[in-house]
Amino acid sequence: MAKSVEIQRLPQFKYVDSIRWLPSLSPFQRSIIIAFFDSDTDAPSLETHSLSSTSSETLTLTPLSSWTPPSRISSLKSTSSLIAAATFSGSLHIFPTAQESTLEPPRMSELLGGREFHVGPIRGVDVMEGGGSEVVSVGEDGRVNLVRVLGEGKTGINNCQRVFDGNGLVSYSAVKWASNTEFVTGGCGFGLQWWDLRRPNSAVAQFKGIWDQGMSSGIIHSIDIHQSRKYTCLAGGSSGTVFAWDLRWKDQPIVLSGVELNDTATHSLSESDVWEVQYDCYTKSLSSNSSSSRILPAMICSEDGILAVIEQGEEPIELLAEPCAINSFDIDCQNPSDVICSLEWESIAIISRP
Repeated sequence: MAKSVEIQRLPQFKYVDSIRWLPSLSPFQRSIIIAFFDSDTDAPSLETHSLSSTSSETLTLTPLSSWTPPSRISSLKSTSSLIAAATFSGSLHIFPTAQESTLEPPRMSELLGGREFHVGPIRGVDVMEGGGSEVVSVGEDGRVNLVRVLGEGKTGINNCQRVFDGNGLVSYSAVKWASNTEFVTGGCGFGLQWWDLRRPNSAVAQFKGIWDQGMSSGIIHSIDIHQSRKYTCLAGGSSGTVFAWDLRWKDQPIVLSGVELNDTATHSLSESDVWEVQYDCYTKSLSSNSSSSRILPAMICSEDGILAVIEQGEEPIELLAEPCAINSFDIDCQNPSDVICSLEWESIAIISRP
């Protein structure tokens, strides 16, 4: 367990499906967006809250705004300009990010839904920011959709494009932008696909899973790509598996946690599903090896209640061990020592690292 880590838990009395930091214009005005589900009334909600400290340094959440989606939130992403929320009913909702200087709640910009968009749950969504923004979504129906959002202070959808339709023969569960024209998808069998919008109609590279190399079948739940190493994709999924896929060596994954591969020792942290994985820019590498092939430290959360930092070839560092699942987490990009996560037992934990 990491030393000198400060942990505060905030009961919520509703199930927390996902949680994200919102960008802050001031260190004294911090806020988050939370996807809730009330199991007593089967009512989902998407809420923004401000986070503040009392005189005793106890953190409190103050509601700022609330919106009721048509169904439970299945994927949530926030950036400096947009919030993208996808649902189990197959709709995608895009909001402009709140302006914290005036604490205005986010206004709903556009709704995309219906059988022409996704059929069934959208499992992954990600936002690429630029002059305008582009939102990519993937679902259980095997569809990959691209939504272009107007930029320069405008709100609204410019156009929507079907990148790929698997016609139900494939299923996707995670997606992450690598550049303004490239993104990676993940799904069943620990499979990953690299897409390039300049070369449409099919993935330009594929990692077809690793059953034949000793790893059991499973599902990718989360993907991340480091800004300075866009050729390497980090993936987390079933059976505690976390591995990296380097495009320079497409057929040989680098396993960081989970099932051993070709007798290579790994520090297995969890045997349950890894729900989310993110590169951790706060943790300094313990290795003197600065090779571009070495995987940088990453943070994971799991079904068996583990929040930890893992690094290739090193012992994992546990930040939190709970008696319930940790469904999601987010590292504050403006203050990466702070991490917020959602606990299955209807509460939120905030971790401050020294």
